[in-house]
Amino acid sequence: MSCRVRLILAFHNHQPIGNFDGVFEDAYARSYLPFLELLEQFPEIPVVLHNSGSLLEWLQEQRPEYIDRLRALVARGQVELLGGPYYEPILASLPQRDRVGQMIAYRRHLERLFETKIRGMWMPERVWEQTFASDIADAGLEYTLLDDTHFKNAGLVDDQLHGYYLSENNGKLIKVFAGSERLRYLIPFKDPQATIDHVGLIAERAPGSVLVFGDDGEKFGVWPGSFNLVWSDGWLRRFFELLSQHRHWIKITTGSETLDNVAPQGRIYLPDSSYREMNEWSLPTERQKEYREAVAEASTQPNWSRLQPFVRAGNWRNFLVKYPEAGEMYARMLTVSQTLQELDHAGLPPEGRRLVARARRELYRAQCNCPYWHGAFGGLYLPHLRNAIYGRLIEADSLLQRARGKLRRWVEADARDFDLDSRNEIRLAGERLVAFLAPGRGGHLYELDDRAVKLNLLATLERRPEPYHDRIREAVRSGQQSSTGGGVDPNGAVCCKQDGLDEKLQSDVWPRKSLVDHVLRPGLTFDDWAAGRGHVGDFANGAYAGVLRRGRGRVEARLSREGSLGPYRIRVAKTISLSAGDPNTITTKYELSQLPREVPIHFGVEFNFAAMPAGAQDRYYYDQRGRRVGDLGAQIQLPRQERLGMVDEWLGLDVCLDTSVPADIWSTPIQTVSQSEAGFELIHQSCAVMPHWQFFAGEDGRWEVTLTLSIDSSAAQARLLSSAEARPEGRLTLTGA
Repeated sequence: MSCRVRLILAFHNHQPIGNFDGVFEDAYARSYLPFLELLEQFPEIPVVLHNSGSLLEWLQEQRPEYIDRLRALVARGQVELLGGPYYEPILASLPQRDRVGQMIAYRRHLERLFETKIRGMWMPERVWEQTFASDIADAGLEYTLLDDTHFKNAGLVDDQLHGYYLSENNGKLIKVFAGSERLRYLIPFKDPQATIDHVGLIAERAPGSVLVFGDDGEKFGVWPGSFNLVWSDGWLRRFFELLSQHRHWIKITTGSETLDNVAPQGRIYLPDSSYREMNEWSLPTERQKEYREAVAEASTQPNWSRLQPFVRAGNWRNFLVKYPEAGEMYARMLTVSQTLQELDHAGLPPEGRRLVARARRELYRAQCNCPYWHGAFGGLYLPHLRNAIYGRLIEADSLLQRARGKLRRWVEADARDFDLDSRNEIRLAGERLVAFLAPGRGGHLYELDDRAVKLNLLATLERRPEPYHDRIREAVRSGQQSSTGGGVDPNGAVCCKQDGLDEKLQSDVWPRKSLVDHVLRPGLTFDDWAAGRGHVGDFANGAYAGVLRRGRGRVEARLSREGSLGPYRIRVAKTISLSAGDPNTITTKYELSQLPREVPIHFGVEFNFAAMPAGAQDRYYYDQRGRRVGDLGAQIQLPRQERLGMVDEWLGLDVCLDTSVPADIWSTPIQTVSQSEAGFELIHQSCAVMPHWQFFAGEDGRWEVTLTLSIDSSAAQARLLSSAEARPEGRLTLTGA
């Protein structure tokens, strides 16, 4: 019997920028390497393979033998490599120049490394917008893979999805394949014969069809329970054996072979979309619950199969609204990208151009998608991934400042809409620190970068409700929870990786930033403050007026607001300054005025510090005498202190907060309950530290205090220098991007 159907098997391997080396190693041992070894044993089974650039860099550095073996498979025509944007960004999150630049850079790198022509690309998270068609064509690529959901949203039905279509933007054509959701759920979760039977039904009904499976390579060994299924129980070997046995009617092939031998099914324009689950996750929490309830109810109706193609959820871009922290990273990335674009056309000398090229590489790395959204897995909720993004952005920004000729003893200040909320924010920057202030949102300090160690001390995350929190509460109430396995075990029990997670489900009522001003009830307890109770003022989230002052070697932002203290109107002004002569320090002077006499005042200033994890002996608080007073996961209540410090010995960081007026100091860990591959877990996001004062105003109705925040990262800098001397510069170049 001659070939009756074509089957394209596409595997996508990815590890995000900043993931732990042990995670790379584990995925390599459990998935990437055994997959390659099995392929070598079945030369008659060609596949399409995509490794993200962040993973490929690790493989080149740590496992060059993998590269050699993969090159051999490419050379014999068994593997077609897919390109795509270098560091796996969501294309919708990038300026058009960076979309095309990343795709060109990765295509050229793959073509040099593997001596092959790259024709297709993997679409990160299958997030599609029609304008991408011309970007893909401009990058020299011919085709991509999306989900059948995209095509059904455009009005097609199942029998029209067994091939590829032409699509275009501005007259620039590409080809688009429809990946099968049915195959994604069959492989590898059902017996291999189930996939053969499904393909057989289509072959009988529509001979000559092209079927496409495209999914994560990590589901073959890394996902919970998958290693035993795929490798110990031999699922993938049995699947390949069955494919070999049925080669007389199933042609296992690649995207390029199909393009060269099969005509397109027509032309199509696809609506903005992603895979079905991603569209759901992008909805606000309450709407997501309502959507799922509505779908569950409608799916019981006889006409559901007709209605389903017209039911759609959200749009990926709204993750940037749903999670303001993702929006802040996005806006910061756009600022760096725009600065790079301006310098790219500034006629710089050779050294300046080299610095800009290095900054472009760091910018591209900072565009890696994983920390910009949250769904079934951690993503945004994982601090080490957010820290990695900010680290790359800070490095890119510092390189661009050097390209501008700014080297030592400089400070500057500017105001513009840095975070895309239509209101101006303020940036105070110097050779060492960069501070972003939001007058329109409480006058908060919402980003504080240490250039030397490439760290944003305010890469924080608020606690907020998630749809899966209801599952945790219900599991605890009903006793259906376990401590091992995946998110839900085979017996239906929810996996909670720590006890008492239901008691940790708390939502914040103000952003977990710094310089958050609290006018509190006199005598308020620590527990009430930690629970978000006790405000008698409107300063924590209120709008402040802002004025910039620039002097010789010093810049200041003066923010002020008249607001409420119960029935009274008071004024709070804070002046934040950065000096070229003291580049490691941010100073904030508070001036309270119009205070009522003989009325007790309770005022506090909250700081949050991220990037320093809890739960280790070498990460701790110390008091004004230098004594350890608890690890960074502890709740702290200290009376009459002029200093509180935080040390992370592993990171090499010492953060010290001094106050000119002795304060009672409270501190509590901010911990989120989030969803991961292995279940639900508690994650330390930041340490909330609040010096606070209870007093009566003097005759003039005024009160003042100065807070000095100093950052000592000399130990971290020494470690970075030692590491840089021991390890040569990476081999990656982005010339021509």
